[in-house]
Amino acid sequence: MTDGAATQVAHVLVAADKFKGSLTAVQVAERVTAGLRKVVPDLSVEALPVADGGDGTVAAAVAAGFERREVEVAGPVGTPVTAAFALRGTTAVVEMAEASGLQLLPAGTFAALTATTYGSGELLRAALDAGATTIVFGVGGSATTDGGAGMLAALGARFLDAAGEPVGPGGAALAELASADLSDLDPRFAEVEFILASDVDNPLTGPKGAPAVYGPQKGATPEDVETLDAALAHFAQVLEKAIGPKAAELAASPGAGGAGGIGYGALLLGASFRPGIELMLEVLGFAPALERATLVITGEGSLDEQTLHGKAPAGVAAAARAAGKEVVAVCGRLALPPETLGAAGIRRAYPLSALEPDPAKSIPNAGPLLEEVASHIARDFLA
Repeated sequence: MTDGAATQVAHVLVAADKFKGSLTAVQVAERVTAGLRKVVPDLSVEALPVADGGDGTVAAAVAAGFERREVEVAGPVGTPVTAAFALRGTTAVVEMAEASGLQLLPAGTFAALTATTYGSGELLRAALDAGATTIVFGVGGSATTDGGAGMLAALGARFLDAAGEPVGPGGAALAELASADLSDLDPRFAEVEFILASDVDNPLTGPKGAPAVYGPQKGATPEDVETLDAALAHFAQVLEKAIGPKAAELAASPGAGGAGGIGYGALLLGASFRPGIELMLEVLGFAPALERATLVITGEGSLDEQTLHGKAPAGVAAAARAAGKEVVAVCGRLALPPETLGAAGIRRAYPLSALEPDPAKSIPNAGPLLEEVASHIARDFLA
């Protein structure tokens, strides 16, 4: 129990991200709400599923009232996929993982050298066609490391080899790039507010660049990482010949390395870079929801060191702490000590692993376990 605060709690805001591999952010909110109401049946609960720009961002926007729009685009290995973006008025939320995400590859299959962001460019074009004048471009969860070359090609750029033929798909093929022409890029990007939402601030290449840091997650061997890093560096050099020193400056900019370098492509299109969770909380209407809340429940699948670097729970907790609101977290596994949680603004964390330590059992049963965890929160903070 809290020291007298329990009697004051009247309205709970559930603002959690997905539990990757088991529950969407919407399902997390539903299960937490159900668990809380097992203990306090008439409890006032508001659900605001959140995302940091990575996979799940469109779903969070739709849950917040945006309209879901679907379009067929090229997937990361070129086969057609149905991808969605979210639209409210003239604001679109576009998630690159919908078109070029790792989850679109067959299980256990990677395409580190050849996966393309072409479909992400098609998805952006669909948002423009739908009348969007503000585009929030969430990047993360990508199967790709092509520096956004595929996306730019879908939007009118031409990338040719020494024989004057278009280079192949994927990052490795950029080693063959001889010339780049951006003059036919979709002119509507000059007229729209285009915002790159990312939870990473990596540059395009180098020891902290997209291939070195994120390539292995996409199946890249050490040799593949070297190949991709050299190819992306060459890509930036060829672009420098085409558009001047801005190409090199943007390659070194924070966010350029986001989602296999698609951040670089977005910056070339004129995007401004914003931390993903900060921007998404604005888009989703978090501030007014926070004002109504007396207790905030956030969370994600794993609360660990990565959480502290721009992930959704850290953003929610920081905003709630600034507003003087108490925050607790739910998670599948907990890898942060209480003092670190406290410094991040999280009063206490409730991991599913405390109820079922075996991931092989807890992941498929995450829903019921989360309800039980939420009932513990209700007894500790609300009963």
